[in-house]
Amino acid sequence: MPNIKLFEQKKIRYVWNEADQKRYFSVADVIQILTDTVNPKDYIKKMRKRDQELNFNWGTICPPVEIIAADGKMRKIQCANSEGLLRIIQSVPSPKAVPFK
Repeated sequence: MPNIKLFEQKKIRYVWNEADQKRYFSVADVIQILTDTVNPKDYIKKMRKRDQELNFNWGTICPPVEIIAADGKMRKIQCANSEGLLRIIQSVPSPKAVPFK
């Protein structure tokens, strides 16, 4: 069974990283839930343009992590640990952001 967390009955994929003892969550899943966007990749691209500090640190905050993709195969996708997600959520103007934190 894939690793999935639920927020308001919507799925967020995650994976446990044994090396640093942290969970890494799919950034696209989180953005889709917080913004109700149909294209989370486009929203992330625009968000990074608006927030230069976030964009500058994107590779550190959101490393590519191997996780189950929508097609059921293991693929490297942008993920963030809890601290990284909190930083990303700061850049999302959404009423859902507060309960998500």
